Amino acid sequence: MSVIYVLLAISITVAVVFFIAFVFSVKSGQYDDTYTPSVRMLFEDEVIKDKDKSNSNKKEIKQTKSTNQ
Repeated sequence: MSVIYVLLAISITVAVVFFIAFVFSVKSGQYDDTYTPSVRMLFEDEVIKDKDKSNSNKKEIKQTKSTNQ
C-alpha cells in the first residue's frame, strides 16, 4: 500500500514539473506563431473580394426584388 503513496507523490511531482515547464515556455514565446501572419497577409485580399462579391450579389438580388414589385 505504501508503494501507491510513493507512486502518487512521484506522479504529482512530475505533473507539476511539466506544468511549470509549459507555463515557462508559453511566457518565453515558444508557441508564438510568426509564420501565419505573413502568409495571411498575402491571401487576405482574395477573402475580402469573395465577401464583397457575395455582398454585391445580395444587393443586386434585393434591388431586383424591389424593382419587380
